[in-house]
Amino acid sequence: MASILDILNTPAGEALINKASSKTSEEKDKVTSALGMALPLLLGAMKNNTKSNEGAVSLDKALSSDKHNGSLLDQLENLNSDDLHSEGGKIVNHILGDKEEKISSSLGSALNMDKNSLNAIIKMAAPVLLSLLGSQKRKDNVDQDGLGGLLGSVLGNSSKHDASFLETLLDRDGDGSVIDDIGGMILGGGKSNKSGGSILGGFTGGK
Repeated sequence: MASILDILNTPAGEALINKASSKTSEEKDKVTSALGMALPLLLGAMKNNTKSNEGAVSLDKALSSDKHNGSLLDQLENLNSDDLHSEGGKIVNHILGDKEEKISSSLGSALNMDKNSLNAIIKMAAPVLLSLLGSQKRKDNVDQDGLGGLLGSVLGNSSKHDASFLETLLDRDGDGSVIDDIGGMILGGGKSNKSGGSILGGFTGGK
């Protein structure tokens, strides 16, 4: 997979776009644009977290679970949109923490989209992202030490077309490194959010 955005051109991606469009009443092209920003942002936040051993352990556990074995990608078209949204809410809460509303507002403004619609799209995308990563982890036989490389390869150049906006949003110290600043902008300046522990703790039941 060249980048995370390649999924938008697959049957699973089409199903996600259709479901998100139906739930939010937003046009499909706007939903696609929203996913084009949201998916790299969520992926970058997870990549940042693997810099700590705790974060890498938590992500490895989450992606190794049957819940994220990739089967959702084949079942997405038949899944209930509300269930997908609810599951994604738990994931996004642990990734973005108390910055969730700010991120939704910023991305919504950039896309001229209601922040609640943008937030719903992010939540519906999160389980799909975890399933994609879990599937790729199994396919490539990636262990905990290789997670950073896996995330980096999937992130690829996916946000290149939105680089200016994302750097404005995420790179607050002006050093040009979006990923390094996700910890400060999205995660509140550390490797854990205000709820405590790894941002991925919620995926694994907080254990």
